[in-house]
Amino acid sequence: MSSPIVKVPEKIRLSKLMSARGLCSRREADAYIERGWVHVDGILVNTLGTKVDPGSAITLTGGARAQQAGRVTILLNKPIGLVSGQAEDGYRPAVSLIGPQTQDLSDARRAPFDPSHLRGLAPAGRLDIDSQGLLVLTQDGRIAKTLIGADSRIEKEYLVRVEGRLDANGLKLLNHGLALDGVSLKPARVRWQNDDQLRFVLQEGRKRQIRRMCELVGLRVTGLKRIRIGRVKLGDLPLGRWRYLAPGEHF
Repeated sequence: MSSPIVKVPEKIRLSKLMSARGLCSRREADAYIERGWVHVDGILVNTLGTKVDPGSAITLTGGARAQQAGRVTILLNKPIGLVSGQAEDGYRPAVSLIGPQTQDLSDARRAPFDPSHLRGLAPAGRLDIDSQGLLVLTQDGRIAKTLIGADSRIEKEYLVRVEGRLDANGLKLLNHGLALDGVSLKPARVRWQNDDQLRFVLQEGRKRQIRRMCELVGLRVTGLKRIRIGRVKLGDLPLGRWRYLAPGEHF
């Protein structure tokens, strides 16, 4: 009688495994490995491209943890007219608003602005130039992965002012049943907030998704504001102002 075949798990690049576990981004993982800040099953690994078993225990040394602790995440109430990422077509990027003059000084949890916090600061997700509200900018690859990674399930909530007539079937389609560019959209939660405003809760962020969804059911968006990402709310953060994500505040 032949012995059963035991399938051995295929090894995976260490940097990819670190990213998949949410320890850091792949680029950060490569930097940590090169600096000798990563141990696998208690053994130092400092060679890029090293492959390990998927079930390996990975630990980061104090150097990596200290570097991560020094990285910041910023919450901005983005005004209309600014682009989320790089400057384009003469429009200013949202990051240009980050500075001491625009910090929300009413926030009791605030920390003093440090110019080093602009280094590597990038948006974790986008908000259209014609939209306003909560935009996250971060230096931390872990937070970026949480918010915009391929397997992210973080909810985003919006208030959307619309014009046009929407029947019961249209509202049903907004909740589930629409497709963009030939790809079905994930189920959403959409309901009327008042006579001319809808509340959308999504778990994805396709380009101009809400505006295009509304067009498919005969509505025109006249105003769009993001008010929540995960457990973090825009709250009373003034338009054009920003604050740091506080210790203990999580998406």
